[in-house]
Amino acid sequence: MIFGTDGGVYPNGDNAKQFAKMVEWGMTPLEAIQTATVTAADALGRASDVGAVAVGRFGDLIGVAGDPLSDVTVLQAVTFVMKSGEVIKQPAQQKR
Repeated sequence: MIFGTDGGVYPNGDNAKQFAKMVEWGMTPLEAIQTATVTAADALGRASDVGAVAVGRFGDLIGVAGDPLSDVTVLQAVTFVMKSGEVIKQPAQQKR
């Protein structure tokens, strides 16, 4: 199984709700996350450049406040995004 939605299932931006559904229907949080990473990369024939954090890969990462292996719904509130090694989104700096 590969992570993804058809148009109309979830509005754009709500795709991460699929992780919770996958867990609700029997997957572990890790298995659900893998459907969007390593499994998807393998299915697309892109395992050499996406799907894992490693030297020579694209370097696309997200950060969330919490442990998605304990509560996969934290993936619905992304606080940090790195795309191709460039920070795209990060938490606002706290004032002192």
